[in-house]
Amino acid sequence: MQRFATTTLLFISFFSVSGAAEPVVPVFKDGEAQIVDGFKDPDFWLRHDLWVETEFDSDGDGKLDRMHVSVTRPRQTDTEGLKLPVIYVSSPYFAGTGSTAAEHFWDPKQELGTEPPERIHGPEVVRRGKRPIISRSHLKEWVPRGYIVVHSSSPGTGLSQGCPTVGGDNESLAPKAVIDWLCGRAKGFTEPTGGEPVKAFWSSGKVGMTGTSYNGTIPLAAATTGVDGLEAIIPIAPNTSYYHYYRSNGLIRHPGGFIGEDIDALYDFIHSGDESKRDFCNCNVRDKEMAEGFDRVNGDYNDFWAGRDYLNDIEPLKAAVLMAHAFNDWNVVPEHSVRIYEALKKKGVPAQAFFHQGGHGGPPPMKMMNRWFTRYLHGIENDVENDPRSWIVREDKERTNPTAYPEYPHPESTAVKLHLGKTESSGGHGELTTRGLTNQGQETLTDNYSFSGATLAKAESTNHRLMFVTPTLKQPVHISGTPKINIRLACDKPAANLSVWLVSLPWNENRNAKITDNIITRGWADPQNYRSIRESEPLVPGKFYELTFDLQPDDQVIPEGQQIGLMIFSSDREFTLHPEPGTQLTVDLDATSLALPIVGGKVKLEDALQTKNRQGKKKK
Repeated sequence: MQRFATTTLLFISFFSVSGAAEPVVPVFKDGEAQIVDGFKDPDFWLRHDLWVETEFDSDGDGKLDRMHVSVTRPRQTDTEGLKLPVIYVSSPYFAGTGSTAAEHFWDPKQELGTEPPERIHGPEVVRRGKRPIISRSHLKEWVPRGYIVVHSSSPGTGLSQGCPTVGGDNESLAPKAVIDWLCGRAKGFTEPTGGEPVKAFWSSGKVGMTGTSYNGTIPLAAATTGVDGLEAIIPIAPNTSYYHYYRSNGLIRHPGGFIGEDIDALYDFIHSGDESKRDFCNCNVRDKEMAEGFDRVNGDYNDFWAGRDYLNDIEPLKAAVLMAHAFNDWNVVPEHSVRIYEALKKKGVPAQAFFHQGGHGGPPPMKMMNRWFTRYLHGIENDVENDPRSWIVREDKERTNPTAYPEYPHPESTAVKLHLGKTESSGGHGELTTRGLTNQGQETLTDNYSFSGATLAKAESTNHRLMFVTPTLKQPVHISGTPKINIRLACDKPAANLSVWLVSLPWNENRNAKITDNIITRGWADPQNYRSIRESEPLVPGKFYELTFDLQPDDQVIPEGQQIGLMIFSSDREFTLHPEPGTQLTVDLDATSLALPIVGGKVKLEDALQTKNRQGKKKK
């Protein structure tokens, strides 16, 4: 692959006839923007703020909402007329956040299919923040490299006007307005009302966005508007669908670490905007639109959730996208980035994916981000579009040292069908095998949310889960892609939680460097939604239903000496509602299977298990 071996200069200048010093300009080496002495001293940065007028009025005052924006730029953009590209970061968090106390979330002790107990709202957010600086994030990384850094507070937060809608249209149109202003198409003012016009005369008209979590969602939201000038984004652990954040295959599911949180609680958490508009926003957004739309009884997908799913708005997107996520992120689960990345591949826009084995957050290495923005914002031909499409941090490596692959999932990964063998002793382990099995019968588990998933996985014997394990691996096995389970089950009640974990056994409390996590991946579903996530129907007790759903995407190498275990249980204490214990699920083993994406396919897995039928080639 071609790489730059020499230094390339943009805006090459010479000493003038009068002997004046050469102007300070961005410098590039090996396809990356370099730190320039003339840009790196914060004492010589210019900082100012303004308000950008949007095209919406979300707080009902009859005036277009204005977004609070701050700018940090090298002084040369004034003294020398230098125009530079912009790294833009937007967030609802900059001005302070609210309570995450359990008493201000929904009570997870709720019987399935019933109205939940009323939620107690936490205290209103006490807004903080100073003018002219909204945030100092990303300044030291990008301003010294020849970029301008712009921050904005999202609607209804900080000094930005409007209402927070948690994924509503105004959260896409607000950053679009800021980008339009940076490109000379929208109006900026010195004050939130009235004020003098402000123009972005220092902007080159090339904008990139990045951020983590909610701050990573907003770049994708902006990109789905198709706004001109947004050339590249690097979303890190973005929430790409609020349904997939708070629900799973028809099931009410909470993000990891935030049991009882729902979209209205997140609204309360971020609503730091104008106190005089809070009653209007609370009444019209939280207590009407959200209360009528999010359905905390059934958990079905509906138009409310569809309007907060960025995959549905992907068509106008044209920015180059470098996605970043972690396979062990149980807050914003990895499907959020994978589902968008798959859509981008089909669209044909420039796209790469960076995945690591850690938890929530974690940006790509600076080199990757630098090359991405250098190519698409500065226009330097550094061949980044021909780099490998997938970068994955292996289990024993630092996050800054990913391994390159042609694509994600791995091109040599194919689904291997694994079957379930009956448990020989009550509550013990059954078999998970590539061999076709028949007459394995049915097995029953009893729901009890009191036991965590980890406790159930570690138990040698328990009637609160079913566990099926492979033989001990004699070679490492590389899983790459999205596992899928097909399950046939019956319930003794009209509703039940269904949880599935894929684990690495034996459970190792003191994990070595080769085992990043005993949890390989997880999945959740509502059996009532066996036909569709849009429509649930009460289960007939004792009747068997068949449903198929994805577990979370993964790319992990399971080391030799471990076993792969499939655990089926009901309520997941860390993620689902907590109904009264005692519900029984009965699983038809013969009609249940797991499709596991293995690099090298069935041959590789059977070699690792040493179960391959060596005489198979001789059979007719």
